[in-house]
Amino acid sequence: MTPLFSPLSIKGLVFSSEGPSSSGPGLNAQQDGHYSVMLPEIIAALTPQDNEVFVDGTFGAGGYSRAIAQQADCKVFGIDRDPTAHENAKKLPEVIAGKVSTLAGCFGDMQPLLKQAGINKVDGIALDLGVSSMQLDQAERGFSFQEDGPLDMRMDGPNSDRRPPASHIVNTYDEKEIADILYKYGEEKKSRLIARAIVTDRVEKPFETTLQLADLIRRIIRQKPRKDGKNIHPATRSFQALRIFVNDELGELERGLEAAEQLLNPGGRLAIVSFHSLEDRIVKKFLRERSGGTPQGSRHSPTVEPAALRKAPFTLPTKKAIAPSDKECNENPRSRSAKLRVAIRTDAPCTQGEAA
Repeated sequence: MTPLFSPLSIKGLVFSSEGPSSSGPGLNAQQDGHYSVMLPEIIAALTPQDNEVFVDGTFGAGGYSRAIAQQADCKVFGIDRDPTAHENAKKLPEVIAGKVSTLAGCFGDMQPLLKQAGINKVDGIALDLGVSSMQLDQAERGFSFQEDGPLDMRMDGPNSDRRPPASHIVNTYDEKEIADILYKYGEEKKSRLIARAIVTDRVEKPFETTLQLADLIRRIIRQKPRKDGKNIHPATRSFQALRIFVNDELGELERGLEAAEQLLNPGGRLAIVSFHSLEDRIVKKFLRERSGGTPQGSRHSPTVEPAALRKAPFTLPTKKAIAPSDKECNENPRSRSAKLRVAIRTDAPCTQGEAA
C-alpha cells in the first residue's frame, strides 16, 4: 500500500535544512488559560481528514483534541489518567457534540482502552509528554516547588490507590534508593548529598509538603545568580525525578510507543512532544529502530540479521527533532524545552507482531 504522505513533506509542515515551518490558520494555542505546546506543528503533522480516527494520549485540558476535531469531520479519543481532566472535559463543545470522547486511563494502555470503545485501528496519535500546566498550576497536586502543597505528584489524583505519593518515597526509601532515583530520572549531580540530607532531616520531621523538600534542596545546592536572571530553581531536577518515578512516566512512554505501532493504520501519523532528554532519548531510539536505523554490521562483521532486511514499520519525515517557534517561546516560556518528533506508519507488520 502506498503511504498517504511523502516522507519528505507533510501538509502544512515543510522540512528544510533551515528547519521546519508550519502554518495553522484558525488554531488557538491559548484556551481557558492553558497553552497547547506546538499546536500548529502537531496539527500539520497529523493532517486530520474526514472519517479518520485520532488519539490524543495526553488529553489534559483538551487543546490537541479540540483542534483536531475542528480541522475535519473526524473522531478523537482523548486519554487521561487524571479524573479532573475528565470532569472539565464535560463542558467542552467538541465533547458535548460527540466529536471528542474521553477515556479514563494511561496512554500506555491505549490498545485495551480503545478496544473497549470498539476501536482497533486509528489514523493518528498525539502525545504531549510530562506534567500538564493544569497540574503544575494547582499547588494542591504537589508538582510545584514554587507554591506550598502536599508532597503528592500522582497524575491520577490524590485519591489514587494505584501508586504511593512522593512523600512515601522520601520518607521510607533508603538513602541509596533516593539518590539513585534523583540521579537516574533527574540527572541530578548532587543526588547523594540531597538523599543524605533527606534521610537525616526526616528523622526529626517527615516530609509532608513541597516547600519543605524544596527548601532542603535549596540549602544543599547553592547557586550563584546569573547575569541574565535565568536561574533554574535548584529543586527542578529532583522534583522532575520524583514525579517521573511516582508516575512511571518512562515505562508509560515505552508502552505507549509500542501501542502506537500496533494501532496505526498504514499512512497513520505519530506526533510526540517531549520536554527533557530522558523522554526524547527513548522516542528517538524507538523511531530510529522502527524506521530501519538499527546498525546493520560493518566490513569487519558484515552479518545482517534477518529482521534488518524487513520493511520498517515507520518512515520519518525528518530525523531531527522540531523545535517550537520563537514566537511561541515568547508567548509560552514552558515551550522552550519542547521537541517534536514525527513518524508515519508504513504497511509493514509490527516488529513485535500483532497484539492478540
